[in-house]
Amino acid sequence: MPTLVNYSGDDELYSGASFYQKNLIDLGRVCTLGSSVDGYYCSPKKRARINAPDVFETPRLRKDQKPTIEVLPNECLFEIFRRLSSGKERSSCSCVSKRWLMLMSSICRAEIYKSENFTEGSASCDVEMASVDEDLVIEDDGFLSRCLEGKKATDVRLAAIAVGTSARGGLGKLCIRGSNSARGVTDVGISAVAHGCPSLRSLSLWNVSSVGDEGLSEIAKGCHMLEKLDICQASSISNKSLIAIAKGCPNLTTLNIESCPEIGNEGLQAIARSCPKLKCISIKDCPLVGDHGVSSLLSSANNLSRVKLQDLNITDFSLAVIGHYGKAIVNLVLSSLQNVSERGFWVMGVAQGLQKLMSLTVSSCRGVTDASIEAIGRGCINLKQMFLRRCCLVSDNGLVAFTKAARSLESLQLEECNSITQFGIIGALSNIKTTLKYLTLVKCKGIKDIDVEVSMFSPCESLQHLSIRNCPGVGNASLTMVGKLCPKLQRVDLTGLYGVTDAGLLPLLHNSESGLVKVNLAGCGNLSDNIVAELARLHGGTLELLNLDGCRKITDASLVAIADNCVLLKDLDMSKCAITDAGIAVLSNANRLTLQVLSLSNCSGVTCKSGPSLTNLGQTLVGLNLQNCSSIGCNTVELLLENLWRCDILA
Repeated sequence: MPTLVNYSGDDELYSGASFYQKNLIDLGRVCTLGSSVDGYYCSPKKRARINAPDVFETPRLRKDQKPTIEVLPNECLFEIFRRLSSGKERSSCSCVSKRWLMLMSSICRAEIYKSENFTEGSASCDVEMASVDEDLVIEDDGFLSRCLEGKKATDVRLAAIAVGTSARGGLGKLCIRGSNSARGVTDVGISAVAHGCPSLRSLSLWNVSSVGDEGLSEIAKGCHMLEKLDICQASSISNKSLIAIAKGCPNLTTLNIESCPEIGNEGLQAIARSCPKLKCISIKDCPLVGDHGVSSLLSSANNLSRVKLQDLNITDFSLAVIGHYGKAIVNLVLSSLQNVSERGFWVMGVAQGLQKLMSLTVSSCRGVTDASIEAIGRGCINLKQMFLRRCCLVSDNGLVAFTKAARSLESLQLEECNSITQFGIIGALSNIKTTLKYLTLVKCKGIKDIDVEVSMFSPCESLQHLSIRNCPGVGNASLTMVGKLCPKLQRVDLTGLYGVTDAGLLPLLHNSESGLVKVNLAGCGNLSDNIVAELARLHGGTLELLNLDGCRKITDASLVAIADNCVLLKDLDMSKCAITDAGIAVLSNANRLTLQVLSLSNCSGVTCKSGPSLTNLGQTLVGLNLQNCSSIGCNTVELLLENLWRCDILA
């Protein structure tokens, strides 16, 4: 084996013997470069002294003396590293020091291939990749993916990932969420990714204030295959970055920008000009973005199918452009657009350009009124999903007119729309009785119990999913009406309806012809064992999920009915119920019951005596919640953890 010798005349060997002994041949390439490394080759001044065993001992350097190879400037090391033939060799060298790592990460893949073309005797590129991070995963599409959060997000880690994965084309997807407060991600780390990951297709940067235009410009130069760019809370990124991305990444299909105060119309206009494949755009809370930028995007990007605009200083003009040019838009979200009036939404509807729109979400927009929502219903003939949130100017008249015009509607969700009453809901159900499948009402304070003769209305045969959550005015009369109008229900969510009793829920159970599959009664504190027994008797053959969380009047009698009738039940939540060990034993002895998820949190009546029963149930369980069960001791929990090794236990 050749020996690495110092020719400076001081008879000392180089330090770091463990590394250099392993890579003597590679480092020997320095001496074969000849004039390529001018000034660093010299003839020996003294014959090498090779006397075993001293030649293998690591000598001590003087305090003011550096290893000779560290004296080499970066330019010389750069020339050495770019001649290493395989990715494994480059990864090994990057582990020597931070300096070597950062220098290695600055070498573009194209430069390495260029050196291999003219270096004699270079080995073929080794596709083996050194392991750089245990969290590195391979996505279903075959691309390497990495997500760095918090303290893990540093320039050094990014450089290591870039070097370690470069032999296989680098990362395909990179997500950075936050950064290390002391040494967070900067343009240096992003540049390393740009140099080592030319096949990067997706980049997400969240809350990285130290990353600016320089890093994104390097991405634009080195990652021409980029398809998705997600930037959030990046105060140092400006229009300059978007202009560079537009020029260097013509394959961009998805652009998400949130809380970026330096990004405005100029950057969006550049994207509109140079990214014809753009399909999805989301812009939120960017004060410099106005009508010029949004209208340029919408009028130029002919393939846009998903658009989200939130908290922007745009006016009626932008919505008019959406209505005229949004011919490919399928999903549209408009939120907190305070400068858009009723006219803007009205024009968007009557423009007849949103023929392909299937899903529309409008939240906290004062311009949504009865007139504008009716125009939207008439103009969007293929609309299937409508979600209105905090649109207080929409009344019963507007809702009825909208549902009369939107004949293809399948899903209607209303949240905090307090001007809509029970009459509006009945009218809507009558208008779309053959197409509506999903109805969701959340925190709608205007819906209150009213005695209405429902025999004059035709039933809504298509409705299968009903969710009424935290609507304080909904009581027995409302549920009785729903039960009569909606005979095909399969999934019912009545979370937080404190005013509902057994008498109100009973008609719904009796009128459900298809059989209930999922029932959520969490927070319905006035329900008793009688209604659970009736539910189990009528729908035990189809019921798969039952949530009774917070129904404090429910006792072991309900568990007996469930064990006897619910043969398909997979998910049962009895949290905060008045059940005891006897009820758990009944469940355990039910031969036909095959529960997969059981929640017993805050059930003080369940004690350590239920340990054997829970162990028996655990043969099929994959999830068991015992949080805040004060009567179950640590020993019982440990025994369950030991026996139910396939089950996730929360305790």
